[in-house]
Amino acid sequence: MAFEMEQNQIDEETLSCSICLDLLKDPVTIPCGHNYCMNCIKTHWKDRKQSHSCPQCRETFTPRPVLKKNTVLAALVEQLKKTGLQSAAADHCYAGPEDVACDFCTGRKLKAIKSCLICLASYCEKHLQPHYDSATFKKHKLVEPSKNLQENICSKHDKLLEIFCRTDQKCVCSLCLMEEHKGHDIVSSAAERTERQRELEERRGKIHQRIQDQEKDVKLLQQEVEAINISADKAVEDNKKIFTELIRLLQKRSSEVKQQIRSQQKTEVSRVIDVQEKLEQEITELKRKYTELEQLSHTEDHNQFLLNCPSLPALSKSKRSSSINIRPPRHFDGVTSAVSELREKLQDVLTDSWRSISLKITEDVLQSEPEPKSRAEFLRYSYEVTLDPNTAHTRLGLSAGNRKVTVMNQHQSYSSHPDRFTGWFQVLSRESLIGQCYWEVEWRGNVFIAVAYKNISRTGDGNECVFGCNDKSWALDCSQNSFRFGHNSIWTSISGPVSSRVGVYLDHTAGLLSFYSVSETMTLLHRVQTRFTQPMLAGVYFWYTGDSVEFLKPG
Repeated sequence: MAFEMEQNQIDEETLSCSICLDLLKDPVTIPCGHNYCMNCIKTHWKDRKQSHSCPQCRETFTPRPVLKKNTVLAALVEQLKKTGLQSAAADHCYAGPEDVACDFCTGRKLKAIKSCLICLASYCEKHLQPHYDSATFKKHKLVEPSKNLQENICSKHDKLLEIFCRTDQKCVCSLCLMEEHKGHDIVSSAAERTERQRELEERRGKIHQRIQDQEKDVKLLQQEVEAINISADKAVEDNKKIFTELIRLLQKRSSEVKQQIRSQQKTEVSRVIDVQEKLEQEITELKRKYTELEQLSHTEDHNQFLLNCPSLPALSKSKRSSSINIRPPRHFDGVTSAVSELREKLQDVLTDSWRSISLKITEDVLQSEPEPKSRAEFLRYSYEVTLDPNTAHTRLGLSAGNRKVTVMNQHQSYSSHPDRFTGWFQVLSRESLIGQCYWEVEWRGNVFIAVAYKNISRTGDGNECVFGCNDKSWALDCSQNSFRFGHNSIWTSISGPVSSRVGVYLDHTAGLLSFYSVSETMTLLHRVQTRFTQPMLAGVYFWYTGDSVEFLKPG
């Protein structure tokens, strides 16, 4: 077969066109003996009107040779194509390194199409046929080809593993029943498979239902996002118009004040200029009379002097009135003061109004659903909390899938991590708490059930790290006889039934945090209404060795 494939490769190269490098199409042979596709050689000679040469040996032909299809070469090319396709199809049926090979093929093995769990062998189509034709094989179990058939054989007794031990949860053979599995809860593997298959289908059904429910929730959340965006865009546009109107009104008032000032300016300047002009006329007249008197004073003829002197008119009263008042240069300061006073009043109004606007944005626009009333309603918001080992103090041991934490006698072998609490027996959850969440814990000893911002301090033994002793955490102190609530080192005693189970409800958007004592009924212990500015994490703080808290699974 290897020689045949090599020969096919040689023939394919021989029957290829040296111009297009593909198998010859409508092969022609030119006088020098070389072969080409008819279209290839015609295209090569297209622009050569006088001399035509061979692309390989460069021999020149005049006139241009007449091209005729070489039928022998054409037949060889067709045969090569068929042989190549058959060879490729045969190669496709043979087993490769990743395939399951037929156990009964000799030489080069074909791919198996089925494996038999009774024969513990795999078969190609040809060797599988007896399983279909012979009654002997009718009860054999055929499955998709598998490389792991030997795993169905007992390594100790070399017999088929066809029995399932429910006590030890493993497959065994019939001889195993007589030895280490004697007296155990035993069923056939098929029966256990049927039971497990039923459980699997139920689980798949529940998962499928949960997927559908969550996809529905995703759509609802998407609709809520769209509604928020539409509402926000409308609010932005409406408020833009309102502020534009306010700005336009202020601009109008500014223009009116400007116009009044300019009008008053014109009136006052006109009045002053009128008085100024009259005074300037009086000055001119006085200067003229002054000159006449000066000339008269220099007259040497006594008779002439006496003759003209009595004719001088008496000096008229000055036109400058004592009522003229030259004001200091602060003519319109009063207007500026009045406008400044208005500005301060507007600033006060805007400051007070802005507080109200900000409160409306957080409380009204983003208002969440009302707090649930019954435990069934709370469970709708159940959240599975798991603890983050990278935050746990080294004396805290985690178990039950990181849902339970216990104070140990010895330090645990945790790796170094910047998120780990170093001074207090504390741990935080892995998941961030956003939106509406509800979870329940079972506690023992003396513990703090808490929520905290992610950026709460982790290193040291100061209050900045302790749940309830800073502005980044809120904690319910649970002891055998009482509860108390703490935030920012302010602790409040709580009256209520002490229960080993506590429910925590968080509505991050609404800024609501509630703690409940959970028994046959739910009793509110403490409620906080605030504004959360960061994502939250669930947390636990411990006092003594042996104390523990378990975050319960939802439901």
